[in-house]
Amino acid sequence: MIQSLYGRDVFSDTNRSSGAGLRNQGPPIPAVILAVCFLWSVPLFSQEVRTISPKEAVDLAIQSNLGLESSRVSTTTKKRKVDTAWNVFIPTVEIGGSLMRSNVASTVSPLSPVPIPQWHVAGSLQIALNLNFALFEGMRNLQLEYESGLISYEKAKAQLERDVRKSYYQMLLVQENITLLKENFAAAERRVEMARANYRAGLAPELTLLQAQVTMENMKPTIDQAENGLKVSMAQFAMTLGLPYNTQFALIPLVDDTAFIPLDVADLISRAASGKPEIQELRQSILSLESARKRTFYQIYTPTLSLSWNADPTFQGDPWKDSWFMEDGWKQQSGMFRLTLGFRLNGLLPFSTEAQGLKDIDDTLSDLNIKLAQAIRGTEVEIYNTILSLEQTRVTVEAQRLTVDMAERSYRLTEQAYRAGLNDLLEVQNAELELRKARLGVLEQQFNYLKSLIDLEYAIGAPFGTMSNTRGNSSSGNTMENTK
Repeated sequence: MIQSLYGRDVFSDTNRSSGAGLRNQGPPIPAVILAVCFLWSVPLFSQEVRTISPKEAVDLAIQSNLGLESSRVSTTTKKRKVDTAWNVFIPTVEIGGSLMRSNVASTVSPLSPVPIPQWHVAGSLQIALNLNFALFEGMRNLQLEYESGLISYEKAKAQLERDVRKSYYQMLLVQENITLLKENFAAAERRVEMARANYRAGLAPELTLLQAQVTMENMKPTIDQAENGLKVSMAQFAMTLGLPYNTQFALIPLVDDTAFIPLDVADLISRAASGKPEIQELRQSILSLESARKRTFYQIYTPTLSLSWNADPTFQGDPWKDSWFMEDGWKQQSGMFRLTLGFRLNGLLPFSTEAQGLKDIDDTLSDLNIKLAQAIRGTEVEIYNTILSLEQTRVTVEAQRLTVDMAERSYRLTEQAYRAGLNDLLEVQNAELELRKARLGVLEQQFNYLKSLIDLEYAIGAPFGTMSNTRGNSSSGNTMENTK
């Protein structure tokens, strides 16, 4: 049924307007036009709900995220520099021409007064190439910079996938929480109705009714706040995926089959020390800076071989009167091929700019090595804390599953008592609500476990899903192994 913006049935309004009035007024052209306008306007205001899985969300974010696209463009630029690194061996070529006029006219000699033209035309051509060991190291440095760009791109890609997956599961958890809040509100409404009925029947004081109403009204801001928070999260999620901010998503619920996998602390720490994106980036930065230092060293302390050739043909006649293509019109005034071996002595002075520049690079290298050591130590603590958190989550889930079992038993007994006429419906509904709360508690811990596994996969540089999608392992096994 197609409805207008005010919630009324368009066809019903049209049918009500038909009848004697329309039969007497001829064809219902205005009504048809109005209906067509509504048919065209409804899709403009309706928002299609898009069903999406975590993997689909990740693929879409990788294709459309602007931040990742910027990193991709930067990597492409570095790749182009590597492909054209050989251009340092292309000699510089300079060509020019001059039009000159002498201030004083002259002759060849006093005995042969042949006037020399005051105007002269001359050309110049110079080819030069400087060779140094620094050129070869510069080519290697470009390759290292490109590899650094690849690592930075993969790091940004991994961070994006990690954030998208965690945001997806967080929105799922918020949705479940909103569902529970609404069920709590519905239960509070039922309590209000029951308190009102008891108050009218003289079975309860007015205070009981007021307390029930206050409890119900206090739930409304919490529900509104949770719903608004979910809308904001979905808008941010849509923009991360490169979609319009008002895109509505239908998320796939999490299946209650989380498997607690065994984890080897020593192995994970070892893998993180070499596989964590931040650590890889630091190691590559150190390699690039070491290459840059070597290139600077070669520039300062190795000789440079310079190859050059130049020519400056000059027109012998008058450029305004004589033909520029006359015989013997152009002659070489000077020109030569030169091979020079030079060495700069500034670097031999310890207080020179060149020597101090090398010391600055050494200091930066020392700082990067310290940061690398700190990052490795911090990663060890991070991995250990993450595994402790996973273990705590596992224990909590097992305890809360027992709570769920007790809540299920309580619900069944309450329902049996209701059927026997020993309890009222409200007690059954309250028991069902407590069961839902217990299940939500388990689900929340499962989300926490899953998000911690995603963080762990990022920290060790493993592909996402190798641990967070593991199924079929024993859920009662201890997740801590080799902790000492």
